Amino acid sequence: MIPFSVLDLSPIVEGGDARRALDETLALAQAADRLGYQRFWLAEHHNMPGIASAATALVIGHVAAGTERIRIGSGGVMLPNHAPLVVAEQFGTLETLYPDRIDLGLGRAPGTDGATARALRRYFEGADQFPRDVVELIQWFEPAAENQPVRAVPGAGLRVPIWLLGSSLFSAQLAGQLGLPYAFASHFAPELLLEALALYRREFVPSDRLAKPHAMAAINVFAADTDEEGKRLSTSMQQSFARLTSGKPGKLPPPVDDIEAILTPQQIAGAKSRLIYSAVGGPETVQKQIADFIALTQVDELMVTGMMFDNAARIRGLEIIADVRERLEKAT
Repeated sequence: MIPFSVLDLSPIVEGGDARRALDETLALAQAADRLGYQRFWLAEHHNMPGIASAATALVIGHVAAGTERIRIGSGGVMLPNHAPLVVAEQFGTLETLYPDRIDLGLGRAPGTDGATARALRRYFEGADQFPRDVVELIQWFEPAAENQPVRAVPGAGLRVPIWLLGSSLFSAQLAGQLGLPYAFASHFAPELLLEALALYRREFVPSDRLAKPHAMAAINVFAADTDEEGKRLSTSMQQSFARLTSGKPGKLPPPVDDIEAILTPQQIAGAKSRLIYSAVGGPETVQKQIADFIALTQVDELMVTGMMFDNAARIRGLEIIADVRERLEKAT
């Protein structure tokens, strides 16, 4: 059975704050570590009232310090917001502190709006320079030449695994051409999943970092002890998507028993269109839906995510998913 990994956005819930979100992220990562997950990734978003992982490298360090085995990384760092040298120094530092446990996933989007991008002193045109910046970043991790005037310290000579992330075809093609592992954001951008994976595999050129294609895809999982509870837990994310698409993002709301009493039919349809690739329900239901997704995509690794209001429910969900993986492994 392929490895399972976890993506977390450090959700700030209604009635909570960023400190609580970061504490709960650490508790979730510790559960993932204990349960045998391969990776625990955190995402860079800015000016989002419901997400606490904006300073992604700092949160990675916080989580790595509190875990033992699991790989900790970015899913991802939005490279247009940063100078490649600074990213190399940050992740070189993390790799120095936590050897062989750090991943660097890179995204092409700014992860925010235009006004915030300007506040970051970066601009949307930076996305057009993404291929060049990726190549530059890779070079900063190469061993420094004797007379090299600028080097990443720490960073030079460290083989931090670099992933490209995407929700379109651009990064899929680039990852293939550069011989890098690739992760697709099908948990919120489902339309081009299969086309992107096919393009990545078709364009892949072996590199000194990767001999053959390695593709990962993300799926929302709301696993609970019953189908009814799984469906109820998923209503927090449905509400969050509805608010985001209306231009009013906020903290993660609690789940509701009747989503139709909260959202309009159009909002429900819009959220469902974003969450096509989801596994929702009790253990047996989730097992079938995850198995179907793996069979559909033929990915080399699965990344599970899903914003839930209650952290105990998130941890319980990881326990159920780990059991699902064990049953699927026995069935192969």
